[in-house]
Amino acid sequence: MNLPIRPRRNRKSANIRGLIRETSLSPEHLIYPVFVHEGAANQPITSLPGCTRWSVKGLLEEAKRLMDLGIRTLDLFPAIPDGKKTPDACEACNPDGLIPRTIYALKSEVPGITIMTDVALDPYNSDGHDGLVEFRSDGTMEILNDDSVEVLCRQALCHADAGADIVSPSDMMDGRVAAIRATLDSEALDDVSIMAYTAKYASALYGPFRGALESEPKEGDKKTYQMDPGNIREALREAQLDEAEGADILMVKPATLYLDVMAAMRKHVTLPVAAYHVSGEYLMIKSAVASGWLDERETVLETLTSIRRAGADMILTYYAPQAAEWLKQQR
Repeated sequence: MNLPIRPRRNRKSANIRGLIRETSLSPEHLIYPVFVHEGAANQPITSLPGCTRWSVKGLLEEAKRLMDLGIRTLDLFPAIPDGKKTPDACEACNPDGLIPRTIYALKSEVPGITIMTDVALDPYNSDGHDGLVEFRSDGTMEILNDDSVEVLCRQALCHADAGADIVSPSDMMDGRVAAIRATLDSEALDDVSIMAYTAKYASALYGPFRGALESEPKEGDKKTYQMDPGNIREALREAQLDEAEGADILMVKPATLYLDVMAAMRKHVTLPVAAYHVSGEYLMIKSAVASGWLDERETVLETLTSIRRAGADMILTYYAPQAAEWLKQQR
């Protein structure tokens, strides 16, 4: 064959493939979401095999191991006892609560670590929603946007005071980024970053996460505040608002089913874009691997690379420790 152009020449060896690779993946791109509880023992999470509900002491040891792997940013999610869950979610703002104590311990014992915290009310709300709930006499319910934002501001301030580097509002209430930014700035905490859950979809893939935190809504669903999976222009509108309100990083959640949203957002904003590879995406791979149909290492690294290729600057994933180990072996 008389072919002057042969693309395979650029694929003929590992060294050449490395030279021309367009998208890279390394541990510094990964954020590890971790679950913490008030008990003294670490607990395996049934809904997320391979993940743990950590005690504060256990998480300190795990964080040191993660730092050695190159995972330097943790996102904290609390498993709150039912006895501390109330309709007003007041435990979310307790300066002596589980998350502030965990932040302080990590920042004190693990030098160089970056701590991100989830800012939302569902772990603390006895109704299981990300905002405060009002039940009406006709039997309907409403998630109160502005009242919820007031509590979210106090929660973010509580985390920032404890030493959080990044607060991450995941509630999808209107105006919460601007309100949190103003609250932090008014307390001279202008160096605390905000990672906004900008396009958080009302996805069917959050079930294992809710099992880990036991935070399923008691009534109704989250479709009046989380986004419709059919919409992409709405995500760009949310991105414009969050950028204007003072967000530092924008997030798309879930990741693999919304790569088109991520790519569109990357084209339309100047801020860094994050993606959350959620619990259902994690469990689908785990289940297929357990059935013997997929190679776990190759599938995970391909999945995370695809998320990076779509435009994510960073990825929150429960596979972060394993991926970091695999990437280390490739060097």
